[in-house]
Amino acid sequence: MHHDTTASREASSRATLPAPWLSIIVPTLNEAATIANTLRRLRELPDSEVETIIVDGGSKDDTVSRAIPLASRLIQSAPGRATQMNAGARASRGEQLLFLHADTRLPPHAELLIGKALSGSRCWGRFDVSLAGKHKLLPLIASAMNLRSRLSGIATGDQALFMTRKAFEAVGGFPDQPLMEDIEMSKRLGRLSLPVCLKQRVISSGRRWDQAGAWATIRLMWRLRWRYWRGESAATLAKEYRHVR
Repeated sequence: MHHDTTASREASSRATLPAPWLSIIVPTLNEAATIANTLRRLRELPDSEVETIIVDGGSKDDTVSRAIPLASRLIQSAPGRATQMNAGARASRGEQLLFLHADTRLPPHAELLIGKALSGSRCWGRFDVSLAGKHKLLPLIASAMNLRSRLSGIATGDQALFMTRKAFEAVGGFPDQPLMEDIEMSKRLGRLSLPVCLKQRVISSGRRWDQAGAWATIRLMWRLRWRYWRGESAATLAKEYRHVR
């Protein structure tokens, strides 16, 4: 497993290894409670085909120490989900990229599903999502997210965005903004092709709905999306959203 404190030696070592075709990029910030379980599941994917890159934004807990033994590589970055994901993409070697939240679990054979999805004319996509948590509304919320995504062509980070490296580079990566980066990225990618909307589901944590209340979180998210659509800056909106990573 790799850490960038020995970057030059590791770069030489990596150059001798066959490149994986899929790079999974996981941005983290204080995810000690979830990161080990996430990475153990990712280790079930074939090593010769998949690499997992953790991009930590300055965690104050044990995220880094728990991730290093389980990830293909860990790098440090300035905080901010978009900034971290772009840094991970630059450090990756795969021709296909998957951006995965630290609290999200992939469906079985996700690497094969992504490979098939990107083998045709479409260059990006996402999975349907299920939300794991205590609130009774979570299944309904997840279904609404999936339906909205299919109708709008907009994907959220919870749905595990994937794309070809060529498409990622063509749109300039994720926008440098602290919120709504997934929405803006979807708009950029949508100019290249329609998304592949896979029916297989990732399982993402419903913790923000459990902690803040389902209706309060729904109202907040819709209010922020409406204001973003009206042209308000992501930096201004981020001040009202306490789950920014």
